[in-house]
Amino acid sequence: MDFTDGFVSDEHREPVQSASHSADPFSASPKQIIISSNSPRTRKSPRSLHVHGKGSPVNYDRHSRSPRDGRPKKGGCGGKGTWGGLLDTDYSYSLDSNDPNYDSTEEYGHTNARKSTCDFDAYKKKATIIVEEYFATDDVVSATNELRELAMPNYNYYFVKKLVSMAMDRHDQEKEMAAVLLSAIYADVIDALQVYKGFSKLVESADDLIVDIPDTVDVLALFIARAVVDDILPPAFLKKQIALLPNESKGVEVLKRAEKGYLAAPMHAESIERRWGGSKTKTVEDVKARINNLLMEYVVSGDKKEAFRCIKDLKVSFFHHEIVKRALVMAMERRQAEDRLLDLLKEAAEEGLINSSQITKGFGRMIDTVDDLSLDIPNAQKILKSLVSKAASEGWVCASSLKSLTSVPKKKLLEDSFTRTFKIKSQSIIQEYFLSGDISEVCSCLEAENITYSSELNAIFVKRLITLAMDRKNREKEMASVLLSSLCFPADDVVNGFVMLIESADDTALDNPVVVEDLAMFLARAVVDEVLAPQHLEEVGSQFLGIDSIGGKVLQMAKSLLKARLSGERILRCWGGGGGGGGGSSSPGWAVEDVKDKIGKLLEEYETGGEIKEACRCIKEIGMPFFHHEVVKKALVMGMEKKNERLFGLLGNCFGSGLITMNQMTKGFLRVAESLDDLALDVPDAQKQFVDYVERAKTKGWLDSSFHYGNSVHEKENGTSL
Repeated sequence: MDFTDGFVSDEHREPVQSASHSADPFSASPKQIIISSNSPRTRKSPRSLHVHGKGSPVNYDRHSRSPRDGRPKKGGCGGKGTWGGLLDTDYSYSLDSNDPNYDSTEEYGHTNARKSTCDFDAYKKKATIIVEEYFATDDVVSATNELRELAMPNYNYYFVKKLVSMAMDRHDQEKEMAAVLLSAIYADVIDALQVYKGFSKLVESADDLIVDIPDTVDVLALFIARAVVDDILPPAFLKKQIALLPNESKGVEVLKRAEKGYLAAPMHAESIERRWGGSKTKTVEDVKARINNLLMEYVVSGDKKEAFRCIKDLKVSFFHHEIVKRALVMAMERRQAEDRLLDLLKEAAEEGLINSSQITKGFGRMIDTVDDLSLDIPNAQKILKSLVSKAASEGWVCASSLKSLTSVPKKKLLEDSFTRTFKIKSQSIIQEYFLSGDISEVCSCLEAENITYSSELNAIFVKRLITLAMDRKNREKEMASVLLSSLCFPADDVVNGFVMLIESADDTALDNPVVVEDLAMFLARAVVDEVLAPQHLEEVGSQFLGIDSIGGKVLQMAKSLLKARLSGERILRCWGGGGGGGGGSSSPGWAVEDVKDKIGKLLEEYETGGEIKEACRCIKEIGMPFFHHEVVKKALVMGMEKKNERLFGLLGNCFGSGLITMNQMTKGFLRVAESLDDLALDVPDAQKQFVDYVERAKTKGWLDSSFHYGNSVHEKENGTSL
């Protein structure tokens, strides 16, 4: 056998030569060479091997010591010491203890590998059954117990992957159930590393999942965002996983969608929690009532474990500051329960049930309202200082992150009963305005109510107006902006109103997840309408430190809206305004003349024998209740011109059904009174007919008994004019 330089080193040449001389000529092909696996650097010579001929001296007495036949198996798979068959993939071979390369640890490793594979297969089957049963029963406790009984913590990552992947292909109900179960078993049954690994596997398999689930990117991104919000996945997961994945993989799209589409959005926690119907039926008052009840029960029983269970069941981690605030108020009101309540908050903070930001926020809200509490709790400020001091000394509150109690500006306090009465009246005024659109009526009502402390009451009215509008459609939002522009409140009062709105945004967000966007639009609209100057935005923002605060987000969004190209026109039209409909019409494309024409036609049709029900339906379909005074005016004028009582009867039916309010009725009569002189040119007895209409309307209750309609008509009533 020849050896060429560069193929076999000197130290390996001798054993290879020895092996070639001792090889059995019948055990291998003439073109085959067997090289020990202990010499990985040896290579076959490209030359043809020298084959012993008939007269070659071959020693047939040297046989292998192995008891096995070293010849190739049938089929050419080779015997002991050969590479085996080309397509052999079976690793379940048995090791020979007489082999010079035999390693006892290798055989042990193979036994463990086979056992591990069997265990994992069994775990996968059981995990799938647990998930399917959970989706059928919605029993979190049963699913948790069954998973715990598997007692295979090293495979729990697969349960996370299986639960989420099965939920992704089902309805929102199952998706919400999966998120709830993950939150429930986190740390108790499945440790953080297994959850992390499970989501890593999901992201890696996104390319496969999308074959069966077309919306994989969006759904899996939402699951990841939900896991971050529920504190079972660290936010750093996203960046770390992106770095590990190829740029073109679907997993990268998933992580980017989770970060930019969900977690970067304003008030993202509330939006994500509600996406699949979670906390759907909860209102602010419901949550507050449940918090109050659990604290009351804890004060009586002292059962901390049960209190923690109730807090978890609320599933409103973003609203835990309310628990802190209510616990502090209760501690101030019931001094004997102070230690017990502080102990609850301390342990909740230490266990991470209530995070530090929610603790700080709860104390901050208490500091903001301590002056109001002083009305009911004497020495409220002194007691609160004591509570802050105790919490800081125990290390679960950072006193430096809280506002100073001494630096809180003392605002002029309104009498509680007077303020409450004004809030009720202002709500009634605003609701009436949304029905009638009568700005002058709002102004007159506010002038009657706003006698003292006008600045504070103006701010309260601004807050109430925008709060009620945000809970309604675009039409009411447009009407609220129009009214705010028409009231001409001092800019400082409007600023204070927006500050109050932002302070209560956390509560509002439970019912309105897009509260930040709505407030930003109202703020930008106030600047466009010149209710506020651009510098007033900074005044609003100065009340809320940090870009991540709600105030910071509102201010940043409002500035972005105002900086956009053609911002003025866009903001004016954002709710359908500026389109000719006026007053926030739900059909902004209608011009006033179009609406008047529609009203005229429906009255003519009714006057010539139409049905009263059809006429009322047409009035309602116009969708402009704030313009119903036009219906009143046209009906009265047409009735006087054609001497037709049917039109007066139509007004009575509309008033009786609530379709036309007293404000709109009054405004319609006043408009007719203003045009009587012109009307008399075509209808000589117009004034006489109008007086009769007025008296009948007063008798029927359509108009207030104090209704006044101008000097000319008044003189006629006294008999001085015909």
